[in-house]
Amino acid sequence: MNAPITALNTPLSTAQAEQLDALVRGLTPLQMQWLSGYLAGRAEGATPAPPVSAASSVTRSAVTVLYGSQSGNGAKLARRLGELAQARGLAVTLTSMADYKPARLRDERTLAVIVSTHGEGEPPDCARELHEFVHGRKAPGLENLRYSVLALGDSSYQFYCQTGKDFDLVLEKLGATRLRPRVDCDLDYDDAAAAWIDGLLGELEHVAAPGPGAVAAAAVGTGAQHDKRHPYQAEVLENIVLNGRGADKETRHIEFAVPGLAYEPGDALGVLACNDPALVQELLSTLELPTDAPVQAGDALRPLQEALTHHYEITTLTRPFLAAYAALAGSDKIAGLLAEGNADALRAYLAGRQIIDVVQEFPLPGLAAEQFVALLRRLPPRLFSLASSLVACPDEAHITVAAVRYQSLGRQRLGVASTWLADRVQPGDTVPVFIEHNENFRLPARPDIPVIMVGPGTGVAPFRAFLQEREAIGASGRNWLFFGDRHFYTDFLYQTDWQGWYKSGLLTRLDVAFSRDQEQKVYVQQRLREQAGEVYAWLQDGAHVYVCGDATAMAADVHAALRDIVADEGKLDAEAAEDYLRELSRNRRYQRDIY
Repeated sequence: MNAPITALNTPLSTAQAEQLDALVRGLTPLQMQWLSGYLAGRAEGATPAPPVSAASSVTRSAVTVLYGSQSGNGAKLARRLGELAQARGLAVTLTSMADYKPARLRDERTLAVIVSTHGEGEPPDCARELHEFVHGRKAPGLENLRYSVLALGDSSYQFYCQTGKDFDLVLEKLGATRLRPRVDCDLDYDDAAAAWIDGLLGELEHVAAPGPGAVAAAAVGTGAQHDKRHPYQAEVLENIVLNGRGADKETRHIEFAVPGLAYEPGDALGVLACNDPALVQELLSTLELPTDAPVQAGDALRPLQEALTHHYEITTLTRPFLAAYAALAGSDKIAGLLAEGNADALRAYLAGRQIIDVVQEFPLPGLAAEQFVALLRRLPPRLFSLASSLVACPDEAHITVAAVRYQSLGRQRLGVASTWLADRVQPGDTVPVFIEHNENFRLPARPDIPVIMVGPGTGVAPFRAFLQEREAIGASGRNWLFFGDRHFYTDFLYQTDWQGWYKSGLLTRLDVAFSRDQEQKVYVQQRLREQAGEVYAWLQDGAHVYVCGDATAMAADVHAALRDIVADEGKLDAEAAEDYLRELSRNRRYQRDIY
């Protein structure tokens, strides 16, 4: 019988050794064999697909699955494709774009690309280098390559699935042959992605006849798996306001009981929220539809009111909805907005409106319930960065939620999940949740590595988890936090936590920027610039840099500040400084979780 794993006979901390020992004691020999290969692949920067039985040692074709995603959806779909491909006897290599050497492209023969779009048509951080390479002068001819692209995106953005479109077109331009047409996936991507995977595998199977002995990939792990279609019903333990009295905004700290769920700092909690009942009723009244009209929602027929409350997105206005509604309404105004060359006018129209505004402005008498829900997207889960460490808070998951409330076109607008959690969820209630793993936002493997964390507003949430984890495992690495918000007295989120960790020495440095406490606004990027010499010294000493929060302005401003710091302190020009940051990103020393 194997001896228990302890901190004395491994390089692990006591907490890590105890976790690992508890895990492996419940695994079968096959599962431990898979885990060994998985960890070896992670150490080399690639994620291997689950193994196939030795009986299927004869493979019929080989495919490289190349994925790039910010939040982890692309990685999850890539693993699914790998599992199904191996079940059909195909040799599979799974690689993140962050770990892929662009020069390998010339040697590829079959490539499956799964990539998301970030911000306004930008590639995710892990895909930037490859994206630049294939669009640059050094890109090779790819006449021997067959490929297909699965693009992930959000149709509420102007440049929907743009990165996937970019890869699809440039690979064709470089001479590659498209195996299957590109598929563009909205937030509710499961069915479209499954169809793309099935179609791609069907094409690959035509390459050669099935080899003998092909068997399904071995299942790994035991117990129930929870995802957005099979969520965990988590009890709410705490739901408290973090802001001080007189604050001009509302930020909540919410704790859930999640025994049996596993996560790491950097992961997110997916929450399946409900739409505002008042908005549901207003839609029903405007459309003159009965609350009990049966419509398809999920896998069953449900009353319309229930479907609009729990299953369909009824707030965000997207171009696809507008186009479909215009076809029914016959509106020249909407048709003009959708016409080519009117992108700016369309963007301005979409920005201030929601679905209720369109159905009120362009009424459709006699519209059937089934017709209306056919225009809608499924209600997507909302993701919140986890603000807790499972090591420090066993069986719990904490999140930080800013309640979204604003006025637009004379109407009060409410964030779907944030105000549901703030106004209608109380301790003792249960909330359907799941863990969304994010391998692109992880603490250093070595506990002695210093970290710099930049997280204004609710972007500070994962750094509470980081420090809880580092404290619990006894990590010796230095920790530096840059935090910003509006006012010191009302918006210093988790103030006692940071001050306690600073007093204990866990938090080596704490720099704050409260933008509205003085006439001249001050932000975290300015605090970075003020500490330029010390920031650069930490980078040169091997520090990892993490940025979490708003992608629209903050992330770009922080990136520019880091680039300027590297240029000034390292005596580099702007291009060389950008290369420095790219190298940090390649080595997973510069990671961003921005939204």
